[in-house]
Amino acid sequence: MPHESSPDFSSSVEADHKTSALRNAPQRWGLMSVSLHWVVALAIIGLFILGQWMTSLSYYDPWYKQGPALHKAIGVIVFAVFAVRLAWRLFDPAPSPVPTHKPWEHKAAHVAHWFLYAIVFAVLISGYLISTADGRAVSVFGLFEVPATITSIEKQEDVAGAVHDVLAGIMITVAGLHALAALKHHFIDKDATLKRMFGRG
Repeated sequence: MPHESSPDFSSSVEADHKTSALRNAPQRWGLMSVSLHWVVALAIIGLFILGQWMTSLSYYDPWYKQGPALHKAIGVIVFAVFAVRLAWRLFDPAPSPVPTHKPWEHKAAHVAHWFLYAIVFAVLISGYLISTADGRAVSVFGLFEVPATITSIEKQEDVAGAVHDVLAGIMITVAGLHALAALKHHFIDKDATLKRMFGRG
C-alpha cells in the first residue's frame, strides 16, 4: 500500500517552501525583496518623469494642479513602501556575493546600494517639506492625509525645492549607473547578478 503523507506534514512542507521563496537565500533574492525592489524602482522612475513633466505645465493647463497632487500622493505611498523595504532589508540578510565578483566590486555595490537608499530617502523627505511648507496636509487620493509637521524653515518651499531637484537628478544618475552595472554583469561578465534580482539563482 503506498505511503501517503499526512495533511499536517504536507501543509508544513508547503508553508516552509513558501517562506523560503519569500525570504532571501544565499544564491538569490527572495520574492519579498524582489517585489519591493521593483515596485520602488519603477515608482521612483515614474515620479521623476511626472515631476519633470508637471514643471513644464502652464497655469492654465488642466493638469497644473492635478499633476502635483498626483505626484505628492504617489510620493507618500512610495515612502511607506520604501520604509518597508528598508525594514525587510535589515530583517532578511542579503544573499552571498556572486563568487566571480572581486572583493572591491562587492564593497562598491554595497556602498552604492546604501548611498542610493539615502538619496531616495532624502528626495522623499524634501518632497514632503515642499508639499507641507504652507502648513497644509498632503492628501493621498482623498483616502487619508499626512499632516504638516515642519513648517518653520526659512523659505522652506524654495530651499526644499532646490534640494529636491538636485538630489532627484543625482538619484536618477546613480540608479542609471546601477542598472548599467547590472546589465554589464549579465551580458559581458555573464554572471547571475541580474538574474538574482528576478528571484533566480
